[in-house]
Amino acid sequence: MSRLLAPPRNAAQAPVKPVLDQRGRPLRDLRISVMDRCNFRCTYCMPVSTYGEDYAFLDNDARLSFDEIARVCRQAARLGVSKLRLTGGEPLLRQGLPELVGRLRAIDGIDDIALTTNGVLLDRQAAALADAGLDRVTVSLDTLDAALFRQISGGRGDVEAVLRGIEAAVAAGFPDGVKINTVLQRGLNDAGALDLVARFRGTGVVLRFIEFMDVGNRNAWAADAVVPSQQLHARISARWPLLAMPPKHAGEVASRYRFVDGQGEIGLISSISKPFCGDCTRARLSSEGQLYTCLFASSGTDLRTLLRDGSDDAALGRALAAIWGARNDRYSEVRGARTRTDRRRIEMHYIGG
Repeated sequence: MSRLLAPPRNAAQAPVKPVLDQRGRPLRDLRISVMDRCNFRCTYCMPVSTYGEDYAFLDNDARLSFDEIARVCRQAARLGVSKLRLTGGEPLLRQGLPELVGRLRAIDGIDDIALTTNGVLLDRQAAALADAGLDRVTVSLDTLDAALFRQISGGRGDVEAVLRGIEAAVAAGFPDGVKINTVLQRGLNDAGALDLVARFRGTGVVLRFIEFMDVGNRNAWAADAVVPSQQLHARISARWPLLAMPPKHAGEVASRYRFVDGQGEIGLISSISKPFCGDCTRARLSSEGQLYTCLFASSGTDLRTLLRDGSDDAALGRALAAIWGARNDRYSEVRGARTRTDRRRIEMHYIGG
């Protein structure tokens, strides 16, 4: 029997009651970093000054295997998770990723699988990912200016390669389409925001702007570098009038707007100016099996040992339920009440966005 069609371990386990954290928030989304490495060195994520040629990334055997990832996802689904997102680092650097997508697609209760990528390798993998059952792709793209793109990516990125990847993803026909995430920084790439809107309006690709966040400790975050979503909305709407749209589901992070002229929609993610901790239903699994309950966490909980010491699925499920049940995170809300944000945080490349 092929690995793709192998029966799940402890297949007879029945769903359990969804677990709630200390603030009554259910666990609905699991973001899985399948690779800690990246082929870019973006200044706000993996600056080359830290992640140079001598930086020690994880060995292959330190990363969770596909079997281990699938085990975690099956138990998470029993606790109420229905949405999975594969992240990195750059997830397309992980060999055989379509196989993992196919295995996750077969898990009862999982009805949404997405991927976040820098897009450079997407043109050669989009069709296989769609065939395996991936629902949608999100591509990170911060500017259309070739020189600035190369600067932001640490001298490693080619914007034309990313655009080819986006075109390939559109052609692959993912059921829930293609999105683009753009992180704006004042004085760096915010002047090109309207160029991005103009480029993707009417294409079916949904552009989402994200306020520059203080993820990790090495991205030189400063409050005055943030472009508040409200200001950006005013700029866009002055040229292309917008109307607010309802969220697709509870806990959606992006505020949605459609163009009055019918040329699609955009999203604004406002975690700095309008924190949405109260609706957060997301946990994050790092490449080597640490589970984090907040993007801005200082530490996680080791699941890899549990996965490799002979513990059964019931023990893994109890551990997941206990971790989420103890959760009380609301960093973005607390940040708004602080004058300083010097608490050490896990790096973004380590747990994805």
